[in-house]
Amino acid sequence: MMGIIIWLIMGGVVGWVASLIMGTDGQQGIILNVVVGIVGALIGGWLIGPLLGAGSINDGITVMSFIVSLIGAVILLAILSLFQRKSKG
Repeated sequence: MMGIIIWLIMGGVVGWVASLIMGTDGQQGIILNVVVGIVGALIGGWLIGPLLGAGSINDGITVMSFIVSLIGAVILLAILSLFQRKSKG
């Protein structure tokens, strides 16, 4: 149970920092920040994990796992921004 709570908190922080970097902080609530952070962690682990080796991603919450998650969340927000721009005009 504690692991899920830590994932939610970490996801919220990662999603919030990524939204600050991408300038979408005013458009997102806490739930969306958590979702962006968790999905960003999956994307980051999938893209960057092979470069770092499988063991380094599964070591728990470290500075490296935070950075990998943050990169994945920024990539996710950038992709979503592209789709939103295309649908507007």
